[in-house]
Amino acid sequence: MSARLSYPAHARALLVLGLPLIGSNIAQMALHVADTVMVGWYGTIELASVVIGSATFFVIFILGSGFAQAVMPMVASALARGDEVQVRRDTRMGLWLSIGFSVLTIPVFWWSGALLLALGQEPRVAELGQDYLRIAGLGMLPALVLTALRSLLSALERAGVVLWATIAGVFLNVFLNWLLIFGNWGAPEMGVRGAAIASASTQFLMMALLALHSSFHPALRRFQLFVRFWRPDYAALVQVFRLGWPIGLTGLFESGLFEAAAIMMGWIGAVELASHGIALQLAAITFMVHLGLSNAATVRAGRAFGIGDMIGLRDGARTAIYMSSLFGVLVVTAFLMLPEPMIRLFLDPENPQGPQIVAYATSLVAMAALFQMADSAQVMALGLLRGIHDTRVPMVIASISYWLIGIPVSYLLAFPMGMGGIGLWLGLVAGLTVAAVLLMWRFWRWRGIAAQPA
Repeated sequence: MSARLSYPAHARALLVLGLPLIGSNIAQMALHVADTVMVGWYGTIELASVVIGSATFFVIFILGSGFAQAVMPMVASALARGDEVQVRRDTRMGLWLSIGFSVLTIPVFWWSGALLLALGQEPRVAELGQDYLRIAGLGMLPALVLTALRSLLSALERAGVVLWATIAGVFLNVFLNWLLIFGNWGAPEMGVRGAAIASASTQFLMMALLALHSSFHPALRRFQLFVRFWRPDYAALVQVFRLGWPIGLTGLFESGLFEAAAIMMGWIGAVELASHGIALQLAAITFMVHLGLSNAATVRAGRAFGIGDMIGLRDGARTAIYMSSLFGVLVVTAFLMLPEPMIRLFLDPENPQGPQIVAYATSLVAMAALFQMADSAQVMALGLLRGIHDTRVPMVIASISYWLIGIPVSYLLAFPMGMGGIGLWLGLVAGLTVAAVLLMWRFWRWRGIAAQPA
């Protein structure tokens, strides 16, 4: 049993791992922001189609990423026990399941236009959304493989390379967007198709960089990750599947809450949907900090869990929650005091609908400030629970909080009660708050934590 760490020591360890993860999360988010900003300069209808197309891609990605995310706590616990063979087994089968899922998504993306129409989107938005998804969907395989490799490298506390690979992807994505959306340097002007090509190409680049690093870096060769990769390992496959599918469904329930809000916002109008997309991008950027700290907490909790260090697990959890909460307070202040300058970054100054979008998005950013603390608490609780390999009950909590509370409340406030987009976002606040309370209760009532002296 290792010596008990002080809270400052826990904070330092969390930041050493968490800062590169936060940076890579923000850089990953910058890929999506670049699409939104640059397509927003191209046109309002095009922006609305990319908002709904990106949201659809993200929902499906989140469902499939559970297997890749399961690699992180499993590898962290195996490393704490000194079992390097299990590290390779778990990672390989996480990659197998990720690849298999990506193949199953191809028909969904190809016929996505009918799906978007069935969900009540305007015909032109649905048509352009399908154009986007037919190309961007090719990036599902590299995106999921990338997530599994990211989980491995994070558990190995080698997240720095993830950050640099993602930054390289951001630069490539911005360049390809500039080239293909607007037809610069003699390239064809492709609009939303150009944005989709840029996104898929970027995912392939980042996957290749992390795969090469994982295969050939001297510190990682001993894992022999891709040697005889084709050989199945059914025991590890079952373990990754059991831990991973609830993670995927939990993410689906949460992202489904936001996707439902985007769909219902589309029923109100294109300007409102574009405003929703901008406000949600701002909230998502700040969420990347909480997510990075949560990922770091998963690794730290997984290692403590692997060697049975319950006091270290408890103290590390407290430290992570305090740090995430402090950042949440800073974000609330910024959202309430400086919304307009942030919103205008997403709009062409010459856009005739710009003032309408700014005004509507400003009110939505105020709603985002309301759920900032709840969002940070729920994602931190999920990260800690995954560190102790607890994923099924959190999945049930997520289903209740987001789909039985969040979505119905959003609909009732927006339409029967006539509150429109503000009502939709108040429903988000309700769902996230319930999830935060129940997930935190679940973690702190877990027997390994509750049995420890104060």
